[in-house]
Amino acid sequence: MKTIAISKFKATCLAVLEDVNKTKTSVLVTRFGKSVAQINPPAPLQSEKPFLGRLAGTGRIVGDIVSPLPLEDWGKLG
Repeated sequence: MKTIAISKFKATCLAVLEDVNKTKTSVLVTRFGKSVAQINPPAPLQSEKPFLGRLAGTGRIVGDIVSPLPLEDWGKLG
């Protein structure tokens, strides 16, 4: 784990965050030699579903979808 002084972290914050994300290594931020923060890479998102199948299980079928529609109901479509 890398260690960086808080003053240097303040000056190079965006570069440090980019480095943590790219190298997947943590950085310890210190002030007067004592740790004040630890910056960790983001954890992979487990709950996010892939694009295909994202709506799986959200639909509902109401009624009979197999039998043909009676002739008297054809005029009610649209």
